[in-house]
Parts: sequence; structure tokens; C-alpha cells
Amino acid sequence: MLTRVAAVSSALVLAAVWTMAFTTTPATAQPTPSPPDPVQQTQPLADPTVPVPPPGAAVPSGAPAVLKTPDGWELTVQAKDETQEAVAPLTTAVSSREYLVSGTFTGSVAGDGSTELTGASLEAGYRIGCGIIGGPVELRATGGAETVLNPFLEGLSVTGEMKINLRPGTVTVLPVGQKKFTAGEGRISVSGLRIKVDSCVGQSFLQSYATLTSSTADTDDVVTYVGEIKAV
Repeated sequence: MLTRVAAVSSALVLAAVWTMAFTTTPATAQPTPSPPDPVQQTQPLADPTVPVPPPGAAVPSGAPAVLKTPDGWELTVQAKDETQEAVAPLTTAVSSREYLVSGTFTGSVAGDGSTELTGASLEAGYRIGCGIIGGPVELRATGGAETVLNPFLEGLSVTGEMKINLRPGTVTVLPVGQKKFTAGEGRISVSGLRIKVDSCVGQSFLQSYATLTSSTADTDDVVTYVGEIKAV
């Protein structure tokens, strides 16, 4: 009997020791460290003296042109809201240049002149400069015959020599509007106008202009505004 009790007691002691050996105290959860603060990026302040370029096809207008006449009148011509965009020409010819333009041009005559004004007029338009002009193309066949064709014919297949005659570039002036007025201010507004020049094989340049003319019985005073030159 004593032996059985001792055996039971030994079993209970071993069970207690086994339980103590494999019972662990749960570890205290460590707090998750918070991510470091992001580095504050300091944005440099914009320089107010540097002009901000206009978006898209918009181009900056030039400074107003002002003329003070000897008889006391002040002529001012200027532009605003100008856009100039090179577009694919309707002819699809590689020697054609076409542009989509918009803008508002104003001219005014002010002051207390010593003469009587008889009228004023405002003209606005564009100048297109072309670096190289393409001349006629000469095709010389193997047999020696020579044929002169229009410039830049596409899809032409010949056997022999081809000679392209290039000429120095030119400037084409394209007036787009004229307005006569007697006093105060005249205005010309252009929107979505397509202008083009042909036979241009070099780089092209586009520039707007507006010319104001003031007249009296004996004098004419002329002042011209010119916009920024855009290379295409």
C-alpha cells in the first residue's frame, strides 16, 4: 500500500515538474517603433523677376510700341493673348509650313496735340521667315534629255540624275486685318486663323506685327509693334 502511495506521489511530482518546465510566461509585447518623420523639403520661392513661360501654344507678347509725335500726340500699339502653333499643312507637302494663330492687337491715339487728327488705321498680321527656298527640280534621264518639274513631286520614279535648285531664304508678310478709326482706340482680334507659306525647305520663323498710323492734314505718324520670334 505504501509502495502504491509512493508511486502515485512520485508521478504527481514528475507531472508538476514537467508542467513547470514547459510553461512559459508570455513575453511582454514591445511597442512598434513609429516611422521617422519625413524630411521636410523646402520648396524654393519663385523669383518674381523671372517671367513665367506661357503654357502650350501661347507665346509672350512683346513690349508695347509708343511714339510721341512732335505735335503732341501719343501713339501706342500692343498685343495680348497671343498663340502660335505649327500644324500639319493641308497639302501634306514637306515644303509647306502652316500655323494656327490667335491674338488681340490694339492701337490708340491719345494726348492733347496742337494739330487736328483726320483719322487713324491699324493693321495686324504675321511675318514668316524661311531659311532656304526650294526651286525647281531638274531631272536628267540617262539618254541626256532634261525635264523641269514642279518642286517636290512625291511618288516620282526616274532613272538618271536629279538636281534641286536651292535659293536664299525670304520673309513673307501676311496681313490678316485692317481697321480705320477716327479717335480713341482701334482693335483687331484674331482667333483660330490658319496661315501658310510654300516652297520652304529650311527652318521657319514666325513673328506677329501690328502697325498704327495716325494722320493729320499735313502729317502721317507710323509706329509698329513686333512680337516674339518663334522658331519652328
